[in-house]
Amino acid sequence: MLKGAIVPVTPFQQNCTVLWCDTTRQAAVVDPGGDLDRIKAVLAREGLTLQKILVTHGHLDHCGAVADLAGETGVPVEGPQAEDRFWIDRLPGESGKYGFPQLRSFTPDRWLDHGDTVTVGNETLEVLHCPGHTPGHVVFFSRPNNLALVGDVLFQGSIGRTDFPRGDHAALIASIRERLFPLGDAVTFVPGHGPVSTFGHERQTNPFVADKRFG
Repeated sequence: MLKGAIVPVTPFQQNCTVLWCDTTRQAAVVDPGGDLDRIKAVLAREGLTLQKILVTHGHLDHCGAVADLAGETGVPVEGPQAEDRFWIDRLPGESGKYGFPQLRSFTPDRWLDHGDTVTVGNETLEVLHCPGHTPGHVVFFSRPNNLALVGDVLFQGSIGRTDFPRGDHAALIASIRERLFPLGDAVTFVPGHGPVSTFGHERQTNPFVADKRFG
């Protein structure tokens, strides 16, 4: 069984997620944007062995501490999709603009594409390429657990911004309605910021992507 804990990090209160396989106690940290002490405290509290780092996209609040965590632990980094390379390369220059400590860029051990899978212990997650917020944004989906980690694609009652470089509003809407919603109304998703929700709830109520807007 896949278990998880949400760890809000950075001044942007980004939802870093510690995921683990309850059988093997192996874990992945998804989107370590900063505040590594908080993240490592969860790993220690649950008695977990960090296996890898997963990254949804290249914005600093989601991956600003990837280089530090990978350097400390030696674990591999998987994701995002390669179109976000330019965002990762910009991390050192972006730090000061938002009051972050000096950040380091990194090169993932594995760039991900739509249809790939990643493993956490005995658990397998599907990778969905969901561009729009950034061109290389990916989502991690555990079908057996009806759980998706969607980064900044979709939020409770809102959607990701598309006014950043290479953002694409039409692509974002298509990612949500054509790649996420078909996974099923019962899927619970962890967004990059704010409370969890379900795809069914957003299909009914989200003013940007609800079915009634497209019927």
